[in-house]
Amino acid sequence: MFIDKVKIKVISGSGGNGKVAWRREKYVDRGGPAGGDGGKGGDIFLVADFNLSTLLDFKYESRFTAENGENGRPKNQHGKNGEDIYIKTPCGTVVKDIKTQKIIGDLTYDGQVLLIASGGRGGRGNARFATSVRQAPQFCEPGESGIGRELELELKLIADVGILGMPNAGKSTLISVISAAKPKIADYPFTTLVPNLGIVKKPDGDGLVIADIPGLIEGASQGTGLGFEFLRHVERTRLLLHLLDMTEENPVQNHEIINNELKKYGGRLNDIPQVIALNKIDAADPEKVKETKEFFDQQGKDIFEISAATGEGTKELVHFLIKRVEEIPLPEFNIEVEEDLTARNHDDSGFEIFKYDHYFVIEGGKVERLVSVTDLKNNEAVFRLQNILKAMGINETLENEGIEDGDTVKIGEFEFEYYKD
Repeated sequence: MFIDKVKIKVISGSGGNGKVAWRREKYVDRGGPAGGDGGKGGDIFLVADFNLSTLLDFKYESRFTAENGENGRPKNQHGKNGEDIYIKTPCGTVVKDIKTQKIIGDLTYDGQVLLIASGGRGGRGNARFATSVRQAPQFCEPGESGIGRELELELKLIADVGILGMPNAGKSTLISVISAAKPKIADYPFTTLVPNLGIVKKPDGDGLVIADIPGLIEGASQGTGLGFEFLRHVERTRLLLHLLDMTEENPVQNHEIINNELKKYGGRLNDIPQVIALNKIDAADPEKVKETKEFFDQQGKDIFEISAATGEGTKELVHFLIKRVEEIPLPEFNIEVEEDLTARNHDDSGFEIFKYDHYFVIEGGKVERLVSVTDLKNNEAVFRLQNILKAMGINETLENEGIEDGDTVKIGEFEFEYYKD
């Protein structure tokens, strides 16, 4: 099954919480703070892999969650960092943030790495807050939250040569003859429902990647038939091989129909060099083959007479394709990739306040994490928490919501009565 567009959800690891702890050793009086830092949460990356040619794997697994960092421990022991996740995708994958609709990545070469969600920083333990004045800090920091986001992956195959032609022009037969690809072949239209990739071995041992693009028909650029879904896979080829069925009534007209669709689709499709192959010459009228060849010769086209079924003329065609591709520089893709600030944005300081008569509930990532690591029985820790809440603007918002002295405020599992300063 060929899948060329998927949606995935990723959640990077949260940082571990810092630790409030004290040095406890025999004969060491007042050992001081010894709480370690929390570990960093795991990052999530996309990695381009030349060995993949479809996004099929994401049909079965579309949610990826990195490991959280461990909490800090006593004796100044830092928590372990969370494991990073590397998600393999085919070369030619374009990455879009669904929320912002911005393209944040274009993975075009093997081994290219893209950070899509960084892990949260680990919180500091109380040992980090010790000073000459405050020698016994009773508080620590929570770890930063992970980043959750939804992304759309769209595959635009990267091939050296794209084979174009009407349905049943013989594209699948040709690619099966000149490469090791084994596409489905039959004598009815639209046998090929997905692009097929084949690799033709060069004399130097390298490979020429050839893509068999599903049959195009008139109106493909507006969504008719299958062509609209797969025209984007032609955009990144360096050379087009236009296959014409010489047993058809008017192969020249078919050639014009396909080229018109390329022009209507836009982009660089109309500018990609083309080689023309007159196929099925073993079953065609020799006079028609001769006339068609003369027509394209007059236009200065590179043209070959072949029979994909018998193999006639295919070796000469392949040698020419290899030589021609080496003469064409790699295309420069005009996909504008925007700076991805979301991948490193761990700011979850936003909050919501829900009012129920004289009862107020505060919800928010940062504020709830702060409460979770605060020793509510320790006055110093509670005083620090109150200062942070005030700096975040929570007190001001509560007053705007009409809170009065003695009203109850709930944050996570923590409830307290509110009194103005």
